[in-house]
Amino acid sequence: MIPLLVILPLLSAAVMLAPVKWFDDRRNAWSFALLSTVFTFIASLLLAYQFDWSSPGITMENGVEWVPAFGLSFSWGIDTISLWLILLTTFLMPITVLASLTAVGERFREFYFWLLILQAAMTGTFIATDLIFFYICFEFTLVPLYFLIGVFGSGNRLHAAKVFFLYTFTGSMLTFAGVVYVAYFNTTLGNDWTFNIQALYGAAQAMSPLQQALVLGAMMAGFAVKVPLFPVHTWLPLAHTEAPTAGSVILAGVLLKLGTYGILRFAIPMAPEAVVTYGAAIGVLAVMGILYTALVCWVQTDVKKLVAYSSVSHLGFCVLGMFALDMDNIGAIGAVMYMINHGLSTGALFLCIGMIYERFHTREMAAMGGLARVMPVWAFFMVFFIMASVGLPGLNGFIGEFMTLLGTFNSPSNVLGWEFAAIAGIGMVFAAMYLLYLTGKVVFGPLKVPHVDPAWVSDQHLPEGHGYRPRDLNLREIGVLTPLAIACLVFGLAPYPILKTLEKPVAQLTAPAQNVAQARLDETAHRLVELTTEPIDLNTGALPLSPRSTAAPLWAAGSAD
Repeated sequence: MIPLLVILPLLSAAVMLAPVKWFDDRRNAWSFALLSTVFTFIASLLLAYQFDWSSPGITMENGVEWVPAFGLSFSWGIDTISLWLILLTTFLMPITVLASLTAVGERFREFYFWLLILQAAMTGTFIATDLIFFYICFEFTLVPLYFLIGVFGSGNRLHAAKVFFLYTFTGSMLTFAGVVYVAYFNTTLGNDWTFNIQALYGAAQAMSPLQQALVLGAMMAGFAVKVPLFPVHTWLPLAHTEAPTAGSVILAGVLLKLGTYGILRFAIPMAPEAVVTYGAAIGVLAVMGILYTALVCWVQTDVKKLVAYSSVSHLGFCVLGMFALDMDNIGAIGAVMYMINHGLSTGALFLCIGMIYERFHTREMAAMGGLARVMPVWAFFMVFFIMASVGLPGLNGFIGEFMTLLGTFNSPSNVLGWEFAAIAGIGMVFAAMYLLYLTGKVVFGPLKVPHVDPAWVSDQHLPEGHGYRPRDLNLREIGVLTPLAIACLVFGLAPYPILKTLEKPVAQLTAPAQNVAQARLDETAHRLVELTTEPIDLNTGALPLSPRSTAAPLWAAGSAD
């Protein structure tokens, strides 16, 4: 079942390029791509049904040897973290294809071909248990998205595609260097060449602090760009703005999660010493991204660019939660939950924005307003998903945001701490302000409707008697947004079953770094005790000054006992 999730979209993409005239009709090509993604989603549900949700680590492992001399293989396996992200991918893909019927009018066979290839690459990233297999899939996601942006995007699409490719490719090459170094270090311990992830965990943890710092830096170079983490985030708003709606949905819904998934799966367990040493520095970058991009959102005039910048701010919470290393793993579990929920709510927001762009061919907030009066169904979904992104209790965005902040607050004092949680909380307030400002400008307020595309004009005039009324959402568009709204509501009202399945695998990944943090705290406490437990003067009952310090005693005189 696991390799089928990769093979099925690959075969469907190959069929899409077959010289068959039937695919020359746009609706036929769309129907085939939709059926392919639906079957893949059904296959993922069958896999979830067969999976042992109580398993603490990677299960269902299997593989095919590729280059045995170097330990290379196409090996796969899943745990609950990867399975939830696979389900997110296969759930979003048919919704994305369903939404693309009217958005893509030319070269539609090519469009669906690249979309299916992208699905296969993203799924391969989540199932890989071999580092090279992971890296191939991780890197190959650049190719389909490059063409989706560069060919099917807006006016400045070529520049956006080039910036996206250069940023992510450069960072990924550094990550590849770190991966190869870990495998090489494993051979210096007397082991054979292997890129098996589980086998390399122990080797990486045996490295010196300097070696771990270099490996962490190399891995963060690629994963931080993909998240994206401040200050290597500048490619994302441009790529989102110029990408077609389907590209933006997949980019925000799944592709950005490859970075956070890589950090949790590889960076944290392979470099625990470096994670504890430099976790505060990474936390500072995450907090800066939360605040900076939230302030940037305030001055945006383009609706799509505002939502794109909000993704940078939101994923800063994910990074904070993963590096919190609190003993109960509240932050890391909340980060995984945040990854899933962000994919649902932000992907839905991009779909809502794409629907009004099809009607008006503009995304400028100044050009539209009061759309709830003429498009009440669209306004309902838009407000619903904005509330989910804000983190309204009862919807899916709340639980992940709350847990990442709580985990950061409970983080050991030598990693993060309450200061990071307090500052990130301010960013959460900022997010509510700019998203509610967007709602007031576009959904409510005085009615202002731009020029409506003739294909989307209704039979009625506007109440003011000038221009045309745009058509509200049709049944297909309602069918696109309804599953996302239901998922947001279910994940918000009943998150505990999902959180329970994440406890054991998250604990396995964060345990090495938690042990290092706790050991350093114990060492600090031991040194403090040494400095403050000199022999007591029985005549005065006072503690003499420590020979290692000229400071006053830490506590006052006590009894002779």
